[in-house]
Amino acid sequence: MEQGLSLKREVGIIGAMSFIAGTMIGSGIFISPQYVLLAIGSPGASFIIWACCGLIAMLGGLCYAELGTIIPESGGEYIYMLRTTGKITAFVFVFSFVSVMRPASATGIALSCAEYVVAPFYSGCAPPQLVLKCVAAVAILALALVNCLSVRLATGIQVVTMAIKALTLAVIILGGVVMLFQGNTANFEDSFDGTNVGVKAIGIAFYQGLWPYDGWNTLNYLTEELKRPEVNLPRALVIAISLVTGLYLLVNVSYLTVMTPNELMSSTAVAVTWGNKVLGSWGWIMSLAAALSAFGSLNGTFFSGGRVCFVAAREGHMPDILSMAHVHRLTPSPALIFTTLISLVVLIPGDFQSIVNYFSFTAWFFYAVTLSGLIYLKIKKPELPRPYSVPIVLPILILLVAIFLVLAPIIDQPQIEYLYVALFILSGAIVYVPFIHFKLCPGMFDKVTTFLQLFLEVAPAEKNL
Repeated sequence: MEQGLSLKREVGIIGAMSFIAGTMIGSGIFISPQYVLLAIGSPGASFIIWACCGLIAMLGGLCYAELGTIIPESGGEYIYMLRTTGKITAFVFVFSFVSVMRPASATGIALSCAEYVVAPFYSGCAPPQLVLKCVAAVAILALALVNCLSVRLATGIQVVTMAIKALTLAVIILGGVVMLFQGNTANFEDSFDGTNVGVKAIGIAFYQGLWPYDGWNTLNYLTEELKRPEVNLPRALVIAISLVTGLYLLVNVSYLTVMTPNELMSSTAVAVTWGNKVLGSWGWIMSLAAALSAFGSLNGTFFSGGRVCFVAAREGHMPDILSMAHVHRLTPSPALIFTTLISLVVLIPGDFQSIVNYFSFTAWFFYAVTLSGLIYLKIKKPELPRPYSVPIVLPILILLVAIFLVLAPIIDQPQIEYLYVALFILSGAIVYVPFIHFKLCPGMFDKVTTFLQLFLEVAPAEKNL
């Protein structure tokens, strides 16, 4: 019997931390502050929202860390659902992930990248939607191409943009500190004036605030590659998420030192407005840096998303073609092409705020399912080996938060779009019964698969265990 390929446990604590931080710090922090403020209405309350979002991300991450040590397989939520709630929910998740969540997050990031690319050319007025969408489409296509051509190039982009992100945030924070010491504290007086205390306002503020924290569950997609996961998973989570929360709060302080709340809310690209006020004629550097940072996140989205497709296609939950890799370049090109096409479709009608809301709605729905799986394992199977364990209060608490986040926008102001998303998630179950469970018309797909295999030069990838 020949030895199959297996993933080496090579990611240590530093690598794990930079993975989490690098995925979390994307375009969100350069775009979301104004939307959080718009939703909640006052600077003081917006700081509380940012801190709470960090706390939620950390507690959610710790619950995931226990799941990752009970079920030590790569593949994140998909594997946990498969092992706790069964095949149908896992399939519905993959169906929604591949056709709503990943394309929506890619499109959201591409749009924020575009905002920053065009910001210097439209100073003082909002850029036309068509221009934004064309730039976003170019960004998506460029990165899809890079990720299809070479893994090394994609990794290189990741490293370079990570450095740029760190520098940009450092500049914003230092600039803010300097301004604070010069006595610019006017925006922090009476900082709770005008707070909106509606269920919807708080829910939407959390959606927009949790978007920049998205990525706290990155490590669970790579569990098989971590050294000593039972020690390093929780440790890396706590350190990385505390760091990111601290950075985000400092950046928000800096934004509000330089701009009044009204300026912040009306700005199309916060970092550019900040740059123009602090760096004067060098303000465009901020927009370049923010655009590159978003570009890096988009690259990460494409880079990591292939794994879930792989895992699902191996379980027979996705068409085989999606789990194949290019013969020579070893990149998962079919999965990438598929994501790219859907991202471009989502791009046509979508605007940033609504895309983030749908994404969060879907994501938190599945986080809730995953966490209820953990609660189930804790109560029903206490005998399973658990190198790392959290008190049962935590998953229950985060589950309640997730339920609130899913229900709040619907109850307070039902929009037809949420119904569409819910129906779409449910349609996953309808697709499951004939095609996966009863394996209807397998022959039809075989011909298509063979044609695409020859056309794209791809072959099935081995299971890495």
